[in-house]
Amino acid sequence: MHAHPTPAGGALGALTRAVLRHRRLVAVAWAVLALAGLAAAGPASDALDDDFAMPGSAAYAANERIERALGSGGGSPALAAVVRLPAGAAPGDPAVRADLRALERRLAAALPGARVASYGSLPDDALVGDDGRTTFALAHLPAGAVGAQGAVDPAALAAARGAAAGSRVAGAPVVLTGTPVLQQAAEDEAGGTGVLVETLLAGVAALAVLAFVFASALALVPAVIAAVAIPTSLLAVWGLASLTDVSSIVLFLVSLIGLGIAIDYALLVVTRWREERDAGAGDDEAVAVAMATAGRAVVLSGATVAIGLLAAVALPVPFLRSMAIGGLLVPLVSVAVALTLLPVLLATIGPRADRRRLRRTDRAERHWAAWARLVLRRRWAATAGGLAVLGALAAVAGGMLLGLPEAGSLDSSGPPRAALQALERSGVGAAPLAPVEVLAPAGRAEEVARELGAVEGVRGAIAPQGDGWRAGGLAAIDVLPAVDTNSREGREVVAAVRQRAGELPGVAVGGSTALVEDFVDDVYGAFPLMLGLIAAVTFVLLARAFRSLLLPLKAVALNVLSVVAAWGAMTVVWQHGAGAEAVFGTRAPGSIEFWVPMMVFAFLYGLSMDYEVFILARMREEYDATGSTGEAVVRGIARTGRLVTSAALILFLAFASMATAGPVEVKVLATGLAAGILIDAVVVRALLVPAVVSVMGRWNWWLPRPLGRLLRVPAAASTAGR
Repeated sequence: MHAHPTPAGGALGALTRAVLRHRRLVAVAWAVLALAGLAAAGPASDALDDDFAMPGSAAYAANERIERALGSGGGSPALAAVVRLPAGAAPGDPAVRADLRALERRLAAALPGARVASYGSLPDDALVGDDGRTTFALAHLPAGAVGAQGAVDPAALAAARGAAAGSRVAGAPVVLTGTPVLQQAAEDEAGGTGVLVETLLAGVAALAVLAFVFASALALVPAVIAAVAIPTSLLAVWGLASLTDVSSIVLFLVSLIGLGIAIDYALLVVTRWREERDAGAGDDEAVAVAMATAGRAVVLSGATVAIGLLAAVALPVPFLRSMAIGGLLVPLVSVAVALTLLPVLLATIGPRADRRRLRRTDRAERHWAAWARLVLRRRWAATAGGLAVLGALAAVAGGMLLGLPEAGSLDSSGPPRAALQALERSGVGAAPLAPVEVLAPAGRAEEVARELGAVEGVRGAIAPQGDGWRAGGLAAIDVLPAVDTNSREGREVVAAVRQRAGELPGVAVGGSTALVEDFVDDVYGAFPLMLGLIAAVTFVLLARAFRSLLLPLKAVALNVLSVVAAWGAMTVVWQHGAGAEAVFGTRAPGSIEFWVPMMVFAFLYGLSMDYEVFILARMREEYDATGSTGEAVVRGIARTGRLVTSAALILFLAFASMATAGPVEVKVLATGLAAGILIDAVVVRALLVPAVVSVMGRWNWWLPRPLGRLLRVPAAASTAGR
């Protein structure tokens, strides 16, 4: 198969000639940036923070008012010090109530500024289980003990555990539970690796794949590109963190997504460079052609990743926006390194690195060509089969429950888990771990508590008068549903409480579940419009690249469908629990962390489009050379099949390494990304793309002249497809 001559002109050609003329300066500049990035890795990590703000959210505003007025609570995790009284003792006994008040004082001393209540100071049936023996002290953590995204200061948590462990109520032991306590126990039990270890593991796996692909020392070239791109991205993140809050999850994204993207881009260019040299091109000519063809695909791929991330940049949620902006640096830096440093490496050390090959690597092309011909013969069956798989997973995604993990999904053993089970067995349930927090005028607090306590599904509502519960004419009320507020049923109860509270003057409802409800409504409610805008921008970009009307439409449709299918796979594992414990050693949360699907979409939309661009760009090139759609499909798949599979495997391994991290939300994010890459590479690109392109025939290349002029598509000679 011959190489297709490509003009050396254009912006990419000029850039390639410039970097080759100044190759030493380019190499030194990137080396300095990489070293500076390595030095900045520590400070960059320390500078990352999360500010989960929801401007415009009624629940967020209520939480802010609660925290400002009372100095505690406001959507942050609550703790419950649980005790099961011995036989013969009752919560109303004077001695028992005295012990409970002593427990309150211990907790208040351990957590200065905390808001604490129990049956000892407030004899309310909501604080006692149906068995008449299980009771608890409820503690809202002070604002100073709670960091970003509800992360609790370990020292404060240890002090609270010590206060509970050192207390006795009627001689019975007291055990502390709560979401942060359960999460800490789960992470201690499951362990988890650090970002550096994960990146090294993914890097070793990627190098093994590259060694198999190239069978020569040329495998080191993409690894060098990644080794430069990752620390340079960290340097850029450090600079960004000095201007605005940047989520700590960006560290995982830069290290692992950066590894995959940088290697993928380099893999594309290096493969094309080798192909041109094998076809007889000289070293400099091979570099020029590789950059003019594969380099153009890299630019297009980077642009699609950036477009996907614009979905989150446009959101009115600083936490997600910071993740998107931080993540946006990854493709930008990777593209810059691929377009400047990579030509220098190929022109200097490339020929020597590829001099000795351990085996021939062209056999894979024959296998992929045979596969493409098989798909073409069974095009309708392949189309139906691929769409059936995507449709089934998309249907599962339709039942996705967005929110925070249910308390019962955290930690599999230990005293905190036993305390939670005691609450559940007694009929209290998990609501004390995430109560509905209400702010009302102090003079009407008891009345409001009675009104909200009468809402269907609510077990009780308390309006204590102790320290920290009232200030400035305002009072805090805790509403305790009969079920976990983070469950599907619990959210319905919270919605009912919010509806009833809206009918009461001067009453505001906060808490973590109400905040999640606002997030889901605001962010995902606007998702269809946002998706439409992103799809339109992507369509224009791809229409100009492929000089086609239907190819970009097909690419966008399949890309969106594959992302939704990835949501479905994520739902199967983390909501329904299929394989969560067996594969990850972690109990499934029963829901999907509310921000994860949006970030999976933001990254996966662009990452999966990479493969579409790689394949269709080559098919377009082959069609221009042969005029045959069938031959374009076969040659395009033959030339890119091994590349796409290898690139997808590298990204998959990077995400698999990411899934070894301790936080469950990172595991969920990694699962969605890994599943999306796997689905996209196997079902979409290897099956549906050749099948659908074959089915569409000559219509693939149709672009009406008026639309071409509107999109400013360069005129190009084209042969009618056959």
